[in-house]
Amino acid sequence: MAIILMRTAHSPIVRDAMDFSTALCDPYGQNIAQGLTTPMHLGSFYDAMQNLIGQYEGDINDGDIFIGNDPYIASGQHLPDIYVIKPIFHAGALCGWAATIAHHVDVGGLVPGSNSLSSTSIHQEGLRLPFLKLLKKGVVDTAIQAIIAANVRTPDLVLGDISAQCAAVQAGDRGLHDMLQRYGAERLAGYTTALHDYAEKLSRAAISNIADGTYTFEDHIDGLGEEGAPVVFRLRLEVKGDEVTADWTGTSTQVAGGINAPLSFCKSNVYAALRSVMGTDVPNCHGYTRPIHVLAPEGTVLNCTYPAACGGRGITGYRIVDCVFGALAACLPDSVAADGAGGSTLPSFSGRQNGRTFVFSECVMGVWGATSAHDGQEGVPHMASNQANVPVEVIEADYPIRSSVTV
Repeated sequence: MAIILMRTAHSPIVRDAMDFSTALCDPYGQNIAQGLTTPMHLGSFYDAMQNLIGQYEGDINDGDIFIGNDPYIASGQHLPDIYVIKPIFHAGALCGWAATIAHHVDVGGLVPGSNSLSSTSIHQEGLRLPFLKLLKKGVVDTAIQAIIAANVRTPDLVLGDISAQCAAVQAGDRGLHDMLQRYGAERLAGYTTALHDYAEKLSRAAISNIADGTYTFEDHIDGLGEEGAPVVFRLRLEVKGDEVTADWTGTSTQVAGGINAPLSFCKSNVYAALRSVMGTDVPNCHGYTRPIHVLAPEGTVLNCTYPAACGGRGITGYRIVDCVFGALAACLPDSVAADGAGGSTLPSFSGRQNGRTFVFSECVMGVWGATSAHDGQEGVPHMASNQANVPVEVIEADYPIRSSVTV
């Protein structure tokens, strides 16, 4: 699914920077397996799936494909991240889901690229989509396509990337169908349950190896505006037996700017950070998250409430991971890296070229801190993003942008 999405995407932010993720889910919306793409995406599929299943229960059909992005009405992350999700049926029964999320080059809003830090409301950030049926029993809803095209600056790229997501979920459908035909739905369901239980067992074992206690860490984001107060992140990481709780009580309230994060995004980054200190043999399925609990008070930058702006929530995700690593440094000093560059930078460029609007967004990477086993690394993404730079040759061939290097 991930390879097909990458190879068929139209925009550089998806095709080259690989700002997307893929997953297969069981009938209940629990991840069975994840594509090796963006960690800060992957733990959010479950909440989105619960929203979708709850909304459409009794109206989910073979050949449907759903689309949505809104943090408040679709359990999304921010508006540029659009989910495309397909139910998978076998012998008339719902047996799983193929799911994708991709960061789209533009979804409208105040600024090209739709990542404005100065937005004060989600209504300024672009096109809001509840979960809708993009395909109904295999038939495309052209009205939804027309609405999307009319509200974004680069409709060809956006609709092209949505088509790539549709191709990816079709591939997931075919792959799971092959397994269903080989093993049967009942047997495969048993294997899926066993996989979740096995991942949970290994996750609990890994947590049990951490000394019981409460570990704290505090980090900041510079305040927004000329005299903005610093945004504070306070983490209280409590390890008790084979369970861990990340309590963010004391974190700053949501701000009048685009760095607020929905709770699903907060949870996803906590999951990613804790998964990174577990063994490589832990399956990346929903089961490993069961012993991990995330508490973030409503109305804070880590559990924002409507209509808070979320476009630049990525920087908040990086701080979440950094805080978890900072807390873990007290109990697992050999398992986490020192602080790094703090995450990728996402500049966007826009203008008119040959009578059409262009938007180009890039992921500029940084450095990782050292560990007890090796020096730090340069020119690498933050572990929560795992993305790449767009090759300069691609940029200069497709956009009126030139790069220069001064030595």
